[in-house]
Amino acid sequence: MRTIRFSTLLLLMGSTLLNLNAQDPKYPPLSAFMMPRDAEIALAKSAAPAAISDHATIRVFTEKGYVVASEGDNGFVCFVMRGFTGAPTYTPVPVRMMTYDPKTLAPICLNPQAAKTVLPYYDLRTKLGIEGKTPDQIAEGIEAAYAHGDIPKRDVVSFGYMWSADQVLGPGGHWHPHVMVFAPNYVNSMIGSEEIGGHLPAVSDDAGTPFSVVVIPVDDKMAIKAQR
Repeated sequence: MRTIRFSTLLLLMGSTLLNLNAQDPKYPPLSAFMMPRDAEIALAKSAAPAAISDHATIRVFTEKGYVVASEGDNGFVCFVMRGFTGAPTYTPVPVRMMTYDPKTLAPICLNPQAAKTVLPYYDLRTKLGIEGKTPDQIAEGIEAAYAHGDIPKRDVVSFGYMWSADQVLGPGGHWHPHVMVFAPNYVNSMIGSEEIGGHLPAVSDDAGTPFSVVVIPVDDKMAIKAQR
């Protein structure tokens, strides 16, 4: 399996998406974001080890947003993020253009705390994307919803597994299996790092905001293939 440094991934995504930005991007038909239900369930479950995903709630994407395909019993929630679901709200600015990318398929399994505090944020981003909102409009919608209490406050750290071997993270493609730590208001200096790359933890999205994400890569041997 080919993997690349996270810094390289961001550069690839940024350069490709900046070109998209220069072309006055528009959403493709919503059908371009769809995939067969069984394949999506298998891909969602590949985000985390079977001991977790076999007992997690599985959600699939529809034209009206995500719906539950099967209920779990461990509090985890697994689903496949689309570009408009998982793109950063504020920074890095070029990567926000992933919002329009129908090829992005990013399986994630949220732990119980993230299912309570982060999942409503992802659901709102998805709703706004389906409505055809631009990245700026999505950011405005998220900011207003957070200020008004329409989505939960981020006052604790939570996390999600992204261990799928079949993840497609925008134009950059596949990257190392990793853990997404939702660490409100974190910046790289708080984790002793000023660089993004290699196998070091790094703040990847929305640094210094309530929506900050710390990415922690794990060994490539931990990657999980989707099993249908």
